[in-house]
Amino acid sequence: MRIAELARRSGAKVSTVRFYERRKLLPVPLRSSNGYRLYDAQDVRRVRFLRRGQELGFTLNELAGFVALSDRSRDGVVLAGEVRERGAAKVVEIDARIEDLRRMREALVGVLDAPCVEPGAVCPVVAALAGGE
Repeated sequence: MRIAELARRSGAKVSTVRFYERRKLLPVPLRSSNGYRLYDAQDVRRVRFLRRGQELGFTLNELAGFVALSDRSRDGVVLAGEVRERGAAKVVEIDARIEDLRRMREALVGVLDAPCVEPGAVCPVVAALAGGE
């Protein structure tokens, strides 16, 4: 199949497929006699894997590590322990980000509790954002 068909089947854009190729997340495709890139069902699975991994919060570098694990494993079977460790580390990272967002929210709510009511005075929210008291 050609690149447009790969994009359609995987739910990606053609530009995304080319981007993955540039990042070497997809193997170099075979070429037809007229120069078109040729892909197979394995490429569709790989693009879907990359897109879903990004949706779950993995970076392209992290996904490249998963791809490397898969490519070097015997018979295409990834060692479950390594994948599990990487997934667990991502959960810890996400939890830390959630906690940071919770603290940011609390700080912002605290700033917003100071109403901007005096005409001509500096709004307490603006003062807090500027580093004032």
